[in-house]
Amino acid sequence: MPINESKKRWVLARSDAAIVSNLARELNLSEFSATLLANRGLTDVEAAYKFLHPQLGDLHDPFLMCDMRVAVDRIMQAIARKEKILIYGDYDVDGTTSTVILKRALTILGADVSYYIPERLKDGYGLRDDAMDMAHKQGFHLIISVDTGIRAQQAVERARALGLDIIITDHHLPDTGLPRANAVLNPKRPDCQYPNKNLAGCGIAFKLAQALLTEGGRPQLVESFMKIAAIGTIADIVPLTGENRVIAKFGLDGLQRPRNPGLSALLEVCGVAGKPVSGSDVGFRIGPRINAVGRMAGASAAVDLFDAPDLETAMRMALAMDSQNTVRQATEAEILAQALGQIEASEADSGCVAVIAGNGWHRGVIGIVASKVVDRLHRPTVIISVENGVGHGSGRSIPPFHLLDGLTTCADLFERFGGHSHAAGLALRAENIPEFRRRLNAHARATLTDDDLIPTIATDYRLRLELAAPSTLGEIARFEPFGPGNPEPLFETHGAEVATPPRVIKEKHLKFQVRQSGRWLDCIWWNAAERAKDLLPGAQVGLAFTLSENTYNDDSQVQLVLRDLRAE
Repeated sequence: MPINESKKRWVLARSDAAIVSNLARELNLSEFSATLLANRGLTDVEAAYKFLHPQLGDLHDPFLMCDMRVAVDRIMQAIARKEKILIYGDYDVDGTTSTVILKRALTILGADVSYYIPERLKDGYGLRDDAMDMAHKQGFHLIISVDTGIRAQQAVERARALGLDIIITDHHLPDTGLPRANAVLNPKRPDCQYPNKNLAGCGIAFKLAQALLTEGGRPQLVESFMKIAAIGTIADIVPLTGENRVIAKFGLDGLQRPRNPGLSALLEVCGVAGKPVSGSDVGFRIGPRINAVGRMAGASAAVDLFDAPDLETAMRMALAMDSQNTVRQATEAEILAQALGQIEASEADSGCVAVIAGNGWHRGVIGIVASKVVDRLHRPTVIISVENGVGHGSGRSIPPFHLLDGLTTCADLFERFGGHSHAAGLALRAENIPEFRRRLNAHARATLTDDDLIPTIATDYRLRLELAAPSTLGEIARFEPFGPGNPEPLFETHGAEVATPPRVIKEKHLKFQVRQSGRWLDCIWWNAAERAKDLLPGAQVGLAFTLSENTYNDDSQVQLVLRDLRAE
């Protein structure tokens, strides 16, 4: 039986040979490393050097951000006057880490500070009028938003009417006008010249903390805040280049030496305590556990963890978060199975966009389910949970399709909607779902080509398997942490041979060996169990893969992590 043909298009990066040679010579690098740099657009020697050797001095002056001086002066005034300060956060990992950063910095400076994070299902997203009323009744004088508020004109006006001062810190795109707050910290505002436009919400909170600690005579503490900032930055999937790379790199290094009991407990529960922590560890272990409490219950538990007085208390809290994450995973898997079942059996599969609805699906996880369906189908996807006749939807998209533009063509069908090019949310009456599906697919058919619906694998380098060695892993490690703007290097090789029958692991994954020119290597292929019957020993194949280190019983071996395989 022949191996199934790959349904993905492989595209090998092509870098200018002269640029690669110059980088290798000037930076004393191998042709391999120089090629990876050039593939990431790092063709200038100085920029490439800074990428490979990030320094704390590469952090920008926080006072370059528009309104930073105004914000710092107002906060320092509040501290001096012993005014009550409320941090208003968001319930995702970016919002909770932002809250932790700013709360800790203000506490160090002697502020009377509390925080509030709305609950996803009960309160909804963003600053709200009733929350402003609550803050006023409780005697707060200053509200600082983190990771939210850039479009909250109405709530800001309510705060002003109540005599409350408000500082907005956010990284989302502004509307046509800014809220009339005392200060608005957002590098994306049109008049802001701050060099890094791609800070996460926690990155902006970190820059505010950096400015406050410097102003308060405690600049030596700034680096300690990078651990939490790195978690939020990586988990929020912002580009890991420039200043974001510095935050992520030094923050990950610092996670090997945590002092906070809550952070220590979280790392222990995630199985990474005392080890080098990678961006992948944040994305797949740490971040999901922080996110889970905001998705399944209330995100306050994630903030409270970092205030735990001792390790024993912190471990109880971290284990509770871990349990919430287990519930989240089970809920997500159940909804994903139902959604995929609908795609196979119903009209949800009738076009370029999958619009899938179910009764009572947990709204905290439908965004993750949408992402997983996109990964499976390489099509834009909207998952809708119907409750009491109203559908609450979360959508994700593929690079060629601007999801928000697509939703805008259906605007008259919605109670509300918003988002950006590749992620969006909406609410509509349940009876409007079929028409929404029809119209969104009509728009997609008019804007997408058949080629747009073919997933692409962008490879960096043709790598013979004899070069898949520990030394190569060492060169790759210099490029970490990986993320948008700096993806993990992906390789392709041709003329390999399937050497052993595949073993199915945990009913989902495949493990087998390949050989090429006398070199045998283990392969792991996640979520590819359905391909087991096609992998016959002796078959000639091409492989698309990343490299990893597999350690078992103190024995470490290089292994291939497959992304795709095709017959040759």
